[in-house]
Amino acid sequence: MDESFAPPVAPQRNLGTRFLYMLLMVVACYVALWVLGFVAILQFALAAFADGPAPRVQAFGASLGRYFGQVTRFLAFDSEDLPFPFADWPQPAA
Repeated sequence: MDESFAPPVAPQRNLGTRFLYMLLMVVACYVALWVLGFVAILQFALAAFADGPAPRVQAFGASLGRYFGQVTRFLAFDSEDLPFPFADWPQPAA
């Protein structure tokens, strides 16, 4: 049997280094959670007093949601890609 069909294994970081990155991502996620709360309150106020939510704040909220997804995938060992601030800020889905 030929073993050349095995999928390539992605190189892993040192577990200690990854742990430090994970701690940083937990702190970043905590800060982002507070930002999400502020965005939600801001959108609610804009919707109540300005006849609807602000599209730019909606776009930021969407990209913030994608950021949470990136952080979650990194923390759950589903991805080796480091999220923001080690990569570009995610763009909202089209």
